[in-house]
Amino acid sequence: MHNVTLKPSGQQFQVDASETILAAALRQGLVLPYGCKNGACGSCKGKLLEGSVDYGVYQKRVFTDEEKAQGKALFCQAKPLGDVVIEARAVGAAKGIVIKTLPCRVQSLERVADDVIVLRVKLPANEKMKFLAGQFIEFLLKDGTRRSFSMANPPHDAELVELHVRRVAGGNFTQHVFEKMKERDILRFEGPLGVFFLREESPKPIVLVASGTGFAPIKSLVEDALQRGLERPMTLYWGGRRPKDLYMNALAEKWASDHASFKYVPVVSEALPEDQWQGRTGFVHRAVMHDFPDLSGHQVYACGVPIMVDSARRDFTAACKLPEDEFYADSFTTQADLAQPAAASPR
Repeated sequence: MHNVTLKPSGQQFQVDASETILAAALRQGLVLPYGCKNGACGSCKGKLLEGSVDYGVYQKRVFTDEEKAQGKALFCQAKPLGDVVIEARAVGAAKGIVIKTLPCRVQSLERVADDVIVLRVKLPANEKMKFLAGQFIEFLLKDGTRRSFSMANPPHDAELVELHVRRVAGGNFTQHVFEKMKERDILRFEGPLGVFFLREESPKPIVLVASGTGFAPIKSLVEDALQRGLERPMTLYWGGRRPKDLYMNALAEKWASDHASFKYVPVVSEALPEDQWQGRTGFVHRAVMHDFPDLSGHQVYACGVPIMVDSARRDFTAACKLPEDEFYADSFTTQADLAQPAAASPR
């Protein structure tokens, strides 16, 4: 058993020999930043101020040797080799959210694009799930594996849980959703999970960046903010390869037409002549950089494929003066991402 001291708060908790720092913190009700919990997204990265750790297994693209030399670690993988002092900010807003394991019934399956289904599931009649807009659930599959999906419905509209499922090549679960799943099927999930939600203590304008089905948690966040009358300016950039990939484009346009504080910029990277696309083109995070060369006074919430999230984090902080601690992300890692060659290092 080792002691972990959290700076700057001074909070302390204990870690079992076989436990990661993140797992021990969550077990004891202390919520640290995290995302995939598999060393593939970088959301849990923080500083190791004192002591040493087994760094575990992780993707080198999200945790480099240079960052390790700077004293950083991925707390979802790091296991203390003695007492340690770390620097990470506890996420207070997630306190009071109870994580449950629940059954649910498939209510509807709506194909909204060639490779996207909107899956809506219903909880048992006597159950209600309290969650923060932007959080996700994990389906518990029969083979012991898990699949994570962000909730697209806002907390005030929680009778049905809405999930946006993109078909992934070689993905057994998504293949099942597209080919075999039917209404009234029973599933089990754990949730709510994650720390991708709006930091309401800040008055800063908000830039939202989504790629593909990264739109799902953004939808929850936006609908929640608009329903509560949030007055901070919000600008959403949603990127897809072709216009059809922006599968709820009309909804985002309606938000912009109905609310003066909300702006929407769709971005398409590989439009074909038959698309007759007249809007913005290129990489979605580059469109943000063009419009916001100075992000020093903003907060950014990015969600989608790892390459977009990683590029946005790097370029916004390096070129657009965004403070590192004002970039919040949910990186949609797939089983293919987790299968990439990873690094393992004891110290």
